Amino acid sequence: MTTDQELKDIVRQKYSEIALQDKETNQSSCCGSGCCSTEVYNIMSDDYSNLEGYNPDADLGLGCGLPTQFAKIKKGDVVIDLGSGAGNDAFIARHETGETGKVIGIDFTPAMIERARQNAEIRGFHNVEFRQGDIEKMPITSNVADVIVSNCVLNLVPNKDVVIKEIYRVLKPGGHFSISDIVLEGTLPANIQQAAEMYAGCVSGAIQKQVYLELIEQNGFTGITLQKEKVIHIPDDILSNYLSEAEIQSFRNGNTGIYSITVFAEKPIAAKSCCGPDCCN
Repeated sequence: MTTDQELKDIVRQKYSEIALQDKETNQSSCCGSGCCSTEVYNIMSDDYSNLEGYNPDADLGLGCGLPTQFAKIKKGDVVIDLGSGAGNDAFIARHETGETGKVIGIDFTPAMIERARQNAEIRGFHNVEFRQGDIEKMPITSNVADVIVSNCVLNLVPNKDVVIKEIYRVLKPGGHFSISDIVLEGTLPANIQQAAEMYAGCVSGAIQKQVYLELIEQNGFTGITLQKEKVIHIPDDILSNYLSEAEIQSFRNGNTGIYSITVFAEKPIAAKSCCGPDCCN
C-alpha cells in the first residue's frame, strides 16, 4: 500500500515536471477540457480568460474550478492561495484585494514556487508572496487570513482533515474560504484507485462528496454553501490506460460520479481558540 509520503512524492515529481515545461509544451501534452487528451491533469480546467487580473503565463490549466470568482474578496484583504502553482489564482486575488491587500501563495513544489515568483517579479507584483510549504502544516501564523482560496489541491493531500483544520487555524474569526476540488459519488474501479498518475491527476485521491462536506462542518465551519458543481468526464483514451473496453463500459453504465465542486464556508466570529499545534475540536 502506498504511504502518505510516497503519495506526496508522486505529486511533487509530476508537478515539478509540469512547472518546468514551457507553456506551449504543457498545452500540447495536456490539451484541456475541450478536446481529446492523453493526460488527466488538464481535463477539468475552467476558462479563466475573462476574469480581471488573469495572466496567461501563470495558467497551467491545472485547476478544476474558478474559486477566486466566488471568493468575495474585498479591497485590503489578506488572501492565501493553497497550492498556488504558477500563480494563476494568486494574481486574480491580487486584482481583487488591490494594492492595500496581500496575497500569499503556498506550494510544496520548489519548481512551481520559482515559476510563480518569476511571474510576480516580471509584473512588479510586490504584494504577492509565494512560500514553499506543506498545506498540512502551513508556514503561516494563526488568524491572519481574511480569505483562503484553493483550486483542485485538497484531493492531492492524503490527510484532508488536517488541511481543513489548518484552514480553520489560519483564517481570522469571521474569515471564509472558497475552494474548488474533486469529489466522488460511488466507487472508482480498483485500477484507477491504485494508479499513481490518476492520483496526481486529482481523481483517485478524491473522497466522497458527503464525507468532504462533513469534514468541513465537523471542523467548526458554518455557512457551508456549494457555489458551483459540474460533472467531470474522463475521456476513454485516458481510461483505456487503466481499464479494458468492458471495464470502461461498466464504469460508464455504473453509478459512480466524479464532480468538481466549489465550496464556501466561514470561520465563526466567536471561533474556537487553538490549543497547540492542532486545533481543539
